[in-house]
Amino acid sequence: MAEPEPDRVATRVGEHIVLPGMVSAHSHAFQRGLRGRTQRGGRGTFWSWRGLMYRFANGIDPDSIYALSRHAYAELALHGVTHVGEFHYVHHQPDGTPYADRIAMADAVIRAARDVGIRITLLRVLYERAGWGRAIEDGQRRFCDGADDAIRDADALESRWADDACVNVGLAPHSVRAVSADSLKALAREASRREWPLHIHVGEQRREVQECLAEHGCRPVELLAEQGVLSERFVGVHATHLSPSEISLLAERWVCVCRTTERDLGDGSPDLAALRARSARFCVGVDSHARSDPFEELRALELDERVRTEARNAFANGTELLRWGSDPTPLGTARSTDAIELDAHDPTLAGSDDDTLDDAIAFGAGGRTVRQVVVDGKPVVDGGVLPDRDAIRVAFDHAVRELA
Repeated sequence: MAEPEPDRVATRVGEHIVLPGMVSAHSHAFQRGLRGRTQRGGRGTFWSWRGLMYRFANGIDPDSIYALSRHAYAELALHGVTHVGEFHYVHHQPDGTPYADRIAMADAVIRAARDVGIRITLLRVLYERAGWGRAIEDGQRRFCDGADDAIRDADALESRWADDACVNVGLAPHSVRAVSADSLKALAREASRREWPLHIHVGEQRREVQECLAEHGCRPVELLAEQGVLSERFVGVHATHLSPSEISLLAERWVCVCRTTERDLGDGSPDLAALRARSARFCVGVDSHARSDPFEELRALELDERVRTEARNAFANGTELLRWGSDPTPLGTARSTDAIELDAHDPTLAGSDDDTLDDAIAFGAGGRTVRQVVVDGKPVVDGGVLPDRDAIRVAFDHAVRELA
């Protein structure tokens, strides 16, 4: 594949348009099995959805998480994603007892990504409590352990997959609700020592902010700053409900926005313009797999900001969006030669020329336009076809039926 021109991201090469591979920096792959199953039942909130998710997660085992994840990653690959950041928190058996192989669940998720052919950064999540003063619920027990466990498991995963250049690991305190201040500090210290990425949900819900104020006397990003978490390896996921002081603290730090999930859960809308004014850096994630299209995630940054501000061209142009969407830095790796080809004759791109091509792709293209995906020099999707797609779908359908 030809290299894109330096002043734009996309390049026409004959019948195709060449782009760097897309990066989805925040995923909960097993949640792909929930699509269409949480959309009814009356007026709800993030918290009512969370209860449904816990019940679904409680039935998962290494075989089913592999089937769910492999389908989720196949769908991402067909939409042009070459690298996924998996925020993995289903660790143990339903009663909280570790599997004989402590990292069996995470290992199954990594195998799913590699069997599809895409890169993965497995972000080993620490979830040590239900919240300040809250008892752990039955559906949460398999998520829970301590900071030392999280670090040890991440180290074991790195060792097990050391020979695969397409696998990377990192740490992820789930949120300030689910992790103590001491553990935040411990994980940040270890991530710094090992040069691992460190991701955390932050400011996702107003209740999170209220509970943080009650426990610590400060807001979530302020707590992270106090505990030394806001390093160059830090990625704050969502960043929806921030104060001006928190936005200032995120200057030159990574923010991962997941608009299709944030819309689906009714979470609210972040002030992206204020974050950009403080030189925050942006990436996107598929999160709950409500959608699997990186182009939709990218254009939502600009389009949702237009809705929030009631103004056009409020945040970013197509070239900026495509650059953000193809940058693997927040997943702890350097840019690669991974690339995708789009069909230059797809109706969504009709009428575009070289000057407008990036904008036409960012604001109009979707997974249907993807014809080829190459990861680490190997074809993953060829002619719009991913090998074993039907078998992957059958295994996924079986897993969902068993879990529903």
